[in-house]
Amino acid sequence: MSGGILSLILVLGFLAANPDTGRTLFGLTPLFGLDPVSHEGDRISGPLTAIWFVVFVLPMFLLTPDYPARHRLKDALGAGLSELKQTLIDLPKQRSLAAFLLANMIYTDGLVSLYAFGGIYAAGTFGWNTIQLGTFGIILAIAGTFGGWFGGRLDDRLGPKRVIAGSLTILLASVIAILLVEKDSVLFISVAPPVPGGTLFASAPERAYLVLGCLIGAAGAPLQAASRSLLIRMAPKERVAQYFGLFALTGKVTSFTGPLLIGIVTAAADSQKAGMATLVLFFVTGLALLARVRD
Repeated sequence: MSGGILSLILVLGFLAANPDTGRTLFGLTPLFGLDPVSHEGDRISGPLTAIWFVVFVLPMFLLTPDYPARHRLKDALGAGLSELKQTLIDLPKQRSLAAFLLANMIYTDGLVSLYAFGGIYAAGTFGWNTIQLGTFGIILAIAGTFGGWFGGRLDDRLGPKRVIAGSLTILLASVIAILLVEKDSVLFISVAPPVPGGTLFASAPERAYLVLGCLIGAAGAPLQAASRSLLIRMAPKERVAQYFGLFALTGKVTSFTGPLLIGIVTAAADSQKAGMATLVLFFVTGLALLARVRD
C-alpha cells in the first residue's frame, strides 16, 4: 500500500502535468522534458511501473532462500489435480462454504469494477485530469490503510462475517449516493459546479464524491481481509491451501463480468450513470448469499 502511494506521488509530483498549466502537482515542470499536451507524463507511468516491479522484486529472488523440490514436476502436478478434483466433488456437500465462495466471486467482481470505473466516472462527471484522478487515488489508498486497520480490530471483536456484511452495506450505500452526485447537484440539491482551472476538489459535488470515495476505500480493504479470515475459519484444516486456491480463482475467473456489464449498459443507455448502477446488483447479491453462510 505504501509503495503504491509513493509511486503515485512520484508520478504526480514530478512527471505528469496538467495540460492547461504545464505544471505537476508540486508546481514543477515535468522531468525529462515530458510534454503535458501529449500526455507523455501519463504514458511514462507504464515503464515506471515495470522498473518499480523489477527493482523491488529483485531482493526477494536474490536474498530469499527457497525450499528444494521434494517431487518431480509431473508427479506434483498429478497429485495436485487429483486433490483439486476431490475438493470440487466435496464442495457441494459444504453448502455454507460454497455459498461463501459464490458470494465472494460476485462481490469481488463488484469491488474490482468499482475501483476500475470510479475514476472514469469522476472524469466523465467532473472533467478531472490526471492530477486530480491521481490525487483521488492517493486519498483512497490512505483511507484503505486506515479502513484495513480498523476492520481488523472489528474482525477480532465481531467476527469476519459481520465485517464483510458491514463493508458491503457501506459500499452499496456509497454507490447509490454516487449516483445522486451530479456536476451541479448533490442528493438533488443544486450547488455551484466546478470552476474550470480552479483548485483541487473546490466544488461541493467534488468534495462529496471525494468523501464517498474515501468510504469505498475504507470499506474495500476490510472486505478483502475479512473474506480471507472467514475462509480460514470455514475451510477444512487439512485442505486450507486448496480452498484458498479456489478462493483466489473465484476472485479472478469472472473478474471481466463487472466491467463488461458496465460497458454494455453504458453503451446501450448512453449513460455512465446507468452503467455504474449495475454495481448495485453485485453488492445486493453478495449480501443475499452471505446471509446463507454459517460461520
